[in-house]
Amino acid sequence: MSKNLTLLVVLGLFLSACQGDLSSPSSPILSLPTATATVNPTVTSPTTPTPDVNQLLNLKPNEKMYATIKTSLGDIKIQLFADKAPKTVANFVGLAEGTKTGKPLYVGTIFHRVIKDFMIQGGDPLGTGMGGPGYKFEDEIDSSLTFDTPGILAMANSGPNTNGSQFFITTAPTTWLNGKHTIFGKVVSGMDIVTKIENTPVGENDKPVTPVTIESISIERK
Repeated sequence: MSKNLTLLVVLGLFLSACQGDLSSPSSPILSLPTATATVNPTVTSPTTPTPDVNQLLNLKPNEKMYATIKTSLGDIKIQLFADKAPKTVANFVGLAEGTKTGKPLYVGTIFHRVIKDFMIQGGDPLGTGMGGPGYKFEDEIDSSLTFDTPGILAMANSGPNTNGSQFFITTAPTTWLNGKHTIFGKVVSGMDIVTKIENTPVGENDKPVTPVTIESISIERK
């Protein structure tokens, strides 16, 4: 009996060790969750000061911001929600224009992950899904912004407050992502280009066989 009990204890310890390996640092970071993933959003403290949008983004009153992502397959124009996610938009604009990293970070990067009827993902300087700008920043979850339509621009993450440079554009309603990812824009023209990228043949890890490259991202204030 004691021998059987010892065997059960050893087996239990072995299984626990195996489960621990699943959350090891070698797991991919900044990959989008699946429909079954559960990530709890972080609620911002009421004492956290709201940044002045106009000052943060050099905007005039009532001015709007747009980003044009020039890809190897065509242009995608996006309205940025500076009033709803000012820190996220400021980060994206800073990386696009090069003010945060010394040079435009997105130029020459690829859409490294494409899943039909879900999303296209880019913004990784390594092109592997593992890269970023070298820092992380907090979420800006706004309950008025939801993943109820295609063409939503949002930050990829590996959990609460792990935003960096990677972003994705949805190609279908993805409401299970509500509250889990910071939405900071929406496609206003070029959705046909998003669809073209979505239909690109992919290989291992949902990576396009023929690279789809971001040639530039220009920012417009008007």
